[in-house]
Amino acid sequence: VGVVSQRVQYYDADGRLVTESFKDYTRKTVLKECASLDDFVRKWQDADRKAAVIKELELQGILWDVLAEEVGKDLDPFDMLCHVVYGQPPLTRKERADNVRKRNYFTKYSDAAQTVLSNLLDKYADAGVEEIENIQVLKLKPFDQMGTLQEIITDGFGDKGTYMQAVSDLESEIYQLPPRSA
Repeated sequence: VGVVSQRVQYYDADGRLVTESFKDYTRKTVLKECASLDDFVRKWQDADRKAAVIKELELQGILWDVLAEEVGKDLDPFDMLCHVVYGQPPLTRKERADNVRKRNYFTKYSDAAQTVLSNLLDKYADAGVEEIENIQVLKLKPFDQMGTLQEIITDGFGDKGTYMQAVSDLESEIYQLPPRSA
């Protein structure tokens, strides 16, 4: 026995019960906020914390676990939405992480910072963006081998503000869309 498709039921503005596929519901919900892929990418990139965008969509009825079952467990919420709503080919978190590495993004940082950012990219590939947005991740493996949270920030980045900016820049690299053909 298997699930053929997920359906969602809700009442529209006129009080009528509406039944539709979860993908259609997700598409409609996101398109109300972001009519184009460019609008969505801008909103995603402009958000200080991607977790806030994810939570906002959750409050509007987007069920990430259900969507992941339908489109792929290794996809980031960003890719699930780009795929379901805007028809973009999805990339797994691992593929996104590999793309960042191929662009030699880390070379502008010190060796200590490169190590931290590379490990953050691994965390992203394994667990998603919410994991790297939480500074407490620096208390977990493999970071705990590099020193205390404060030592990691000071040695690699100088101060917390510079660290937070580096994480934000890393997220921008992660979510860079491939060039579109004309």
